[in-house]
Amino acid sequence: MTNNKVIIGTRGSMLALWQTNWVKAELEKHHPQIAIEIKIITTKGDRILDVSLPKLGEQGKGLFTKELEDAMYAREIDLAVHSLKDLPTDMPEGLILGAICEREDVRDAFIAAPQIQSFKALPKSARVGTSSLRRESQLRAVRPDLQILPVRGNVDTRLRKLDEGNYDAIILASAGLRRLGYAARITEYLEADIMLSAVGQGALAIESREDDERVNRLLKPLNHQPTRLACIAERSFLKGLGGGCIVPIAALCRVEEDKLNLEGLVAKPDGSQVIRGQMTALLEEAELLGQKLAEDLLQRGAGELLADDKV
Repeated sequence: MTNNKVIIGTRGSMLALWQTNWVKAELEKHHPQIAIEIKIITTKGDRILDVSLPKLGEQGKGLFTKELEDAMYAREIDLAVHSLKDLPTDMPEGLILGAICEREDVRDAFIAAPQIQSFKALPKSARVGTSSLRRESQLRAVRPDLQILPVRGNVDTRLRKLDEGNYDAIILASAGLRRLGYAARITEYLEADIMLSAVGQGALAIESREDDERVNRLLKPLNHQPTRLACIAERSFLKGLGGGCIVPIAALCRVEEDKLNLEGLVAKPDGSQVIRGQMTALLEEAELLGQKLAEDLLQRGAGELLADDKV
């Protein structure tokens, strides 16, 4: 690539394009001399729409990232924009997180049919749409009576399915809704005691080649260090638990002055058992904090839940 040009790779969904155009605008603001192009790449996750993500199991690794990373290895693109929660904890050889941008709202959003005013007002046996085991297990833990139904597709598709009466409510990440201008559709933001977030939720990750000094230098102004430290702790927690296991795992790290406060959980998919923990550490101990909380939960029974998944 020439020194005055950068090519960004992205998926073609509305949300992916919004995120990529935001990164493009930020790069142009900080580096007006650089010409920036966007290249849309279709991933396996974009093609498989008839299978729920948990059912894909190990095949789901890198579902939304592999083709973008292949394009980076081939030097067809200079960087790739992802939702951080889609990125596996082990980065492919030669690729790095060149920047993690400032986080949006990390909470999950409860979006209900007009007659339902709040999560607590959900009627008995209500139909709730989600394809996330993390969300399903936490829903079942607080409301075992609910019918949890799978829902796939982009944000527009999921909202349409709700409006057509297929569900009484759906749960989506509030970050995506807010970025796409759908904040008004949110019935209620779910707090961490009901619905702890996915690792990295609400954060944009910009993946780059480790040896590309020019691009990594351009990305520095887009990196938000408090978000990066929080996400390092969350991803370290996930990695400490085994990372790729198809078991409900959630984590949220908050930066509080000079401390990191990390909360995490591991659950059974049916919500019958939820193991939660919380720890604090200094900012420079982000990775260690994640490891320690993972060890704590493993000692308190999370290991059995993870082992059950592998049987």
